[in-house]
Amino acid sequence: MFKNILIVCIGNICRSPMAEQLLRAALASSGIAVRSAGLAALRDQPLESTAGQVLHEHGHVPQGHRARQLSAEAVSEADLILVMEHRHIDGVLNLAPEARGKVFLLGKWQHDREITDPYRQGKPAFVQTYALIEQAVQAWAQRLAR
Repeated sequence: MFKNILIVCIGNICRSPMAEQLLRAALASSGIAVRSAGLAALRDQPLESTAGQVLHEHGHVPQGHRARQLSAEAVSEADLILVMEHRHIDGVLNLAPEARGKVFLLGKWQHDREITDPYRQGKPAFVQTYALIEQAVQAWAQRLAR
């Protein structure tokens, strides 16, 4: 049984906080804790404004996100770590090799789909990223909420 899920991207201001918000909502009744962090986090920065706007337009109310740096402690506490790109798996394992076996792509159930970074690419990129994250989150939620 998973109790703590960690979602990882690079800056922790776009993809991982969006996925954190969606997965937390999808698993709200499960008691599973969902957090996010970045491999090269823009520490203490808020959610990127376009990411927040897209979340809001889809009925989510982002609350007080502050980017945090991935740490060995956060990796250790997590039962499952979901990342956006294959290279993020390597980044997590470089920090904590013992995490092997609990790090997967968020897009695992979509044929190991990577979700690229929309940062500084305009709203259409964020809308596309949201759609990919939503599909991936729903697939994970179906498997985790059993």
